[in-house]
Amino acid sequence: MTKTISESDVYQFAGITGDFNPVHVNSEYASQTVFKERIVHGILTAGFISAVLGTKLPGTDTIYLSQKVDFKAPVKFGDTITAEVEVLEKKDRKKIIRLRTIVKNQLDEIVVDGEAIVMK
Repeated sequence: MTKTISESDVYQFAGITGDFNPVHVNSEYASQTVFKERIVHGILTAGFISAVLGTKLPGTDTIYLSQKVDFKAPVKFGDTITAEVEVLEKKDRKKIIRLRTIVKNQLDEIVVDGEAIVMK
């Protein structure tokens, strides 16, 4: 799943979650941080993993049991991110699947790395 992250996406996410951390929504504040500009919420970025799991692989009826997430690099406004999953292990009897989960930016840099456990 691929998406270019817009300013609107970030503000809608902030409104829904209540996370108005100024590093995401205040340009002046963010310019004084290590990032030098606003960055996208990490959890918004990781949320695209859920979209892949629930719609593509394993797909509809997937139940998310756990997610390990390591944020490797900031996502900036206008970045195009791609969420990918890879099956690492299947336990057919228990209907459990362990997957590697990553999100890359348009430069093919991993910005989120992790692992998910789902039931299907």
